[in-house]
Amino acid sequence: MLPDLEPEALVVLLERMIVARRFEEELIELAGDRDIGHFHVYIGQESTGIPALSLLEQGDLSFTNHRNHGHLIARGAEPGPMYAEILGRATGYCRGKGGTLHLASAEHGFPTTSSVTSGCIPLAVGAGLGLQRLGSDRVSVCLVGDGALEEGAWHESANIAAMERLPVVFLCENNSLEALGQRAGEYPSSTMAASDLTELASVFGIESVAIDGLDTRAAHQTMTEAVHRARSGGGPTFIEARTVRWPGNRPIWPELATGKTDLSMAWDASLIRPEHAIWHREQDGLLGFVRELLDSGCVTSDAALGLDKRATERVREGLAFALDSPYPEPEEALEHVFAPRGD
Repeated sequence: MLPDLEPEALVVLLERMIVARRFEEELIELAGDRDIGHFHVYIGQESTGIPALSLLEQGDLSFTNHRNHGHLIARGAEPGPMYAEILGRATGYCRGKGGTLHLASAEHGFPTTSSVTSGCIPLAVGAGLGLQRLGSDRVSVCLVGDGALEEGAWHESANIAAMERLPVVFLCENNSLEALGQRAGEYPSSTMAASDLTELASVFGIESVAIDGLDTRAAHQTMTEAVHRARSGGGPTFIEARTVRWPGNRPIWPELATGKTDLSMAWDASLIRPEHAIWHREQDGLLGFVRELLDSGCVTSDAALGLDKRATERVREGLAFALDSPYPEPEEALEHVFAPRGD
């Protein structure tokens, strides 16, 4: 359990995890009817990002990547403006200009989002440098996947963060534990030859730790220590959260390979289908967290279903809001665009 959190706070975490799950399940169905462009989903990783980002405060900054929906929901972003942004509507957080891959909300601590692999790393480090120079106790959190560590931007940014002891937390969500390379016994991810991803940070003297990304408690406790270190001038931290890629993320386009999540599977094993039994029993952090709260008495099965009903209604209301929202006027394409003035 999370001994530093009251039962009410644990229920809030669970509800946000459910909202993130339902948001993306609806998104996958929406993409079957509408062309929203290529997109990625966070399904199966909610037990890392939701508890980790819940520790951030007003003024703390987050920089994320193409798998961003769950991260924004973790910091309080609403489904309606998120769906509107994905659909290119004027009521979206970026007024329809960012879409799914660049979804950002400054009011929720996401000044910008980069879909370029490792693109958010130098942004997060630069923000950390700015916060430090301003004498602020705010922190900058960089949310990346394991593939981002291949890029030169990682090594350059990690070096600067370490030398300047910047208030940056690197949260690397490694969802490649069952990628082909790992299954063949080759690498800790599908593309990295390093024997341990934490070594790519510890070599710079950055405090580094690997955790089970399916363990909500571990994510919360480790992030608590990292944020405290950053606020107190102790420098950066690198956290590798090891997760398993959701089966629906293995095709080029996400699909509901395991069906919509039935929370009842957390307490009724008879509902688990054989073809995805390992996922539902061992690898889905959301179902694992429900089981943990049930065992501790923090929630009942009826309460969990009540949270799910409320979350589903909230998500569907948000989708209806987005579908009813207007497209931006054509001339808005020229607003908020930087260009040098002509002679």
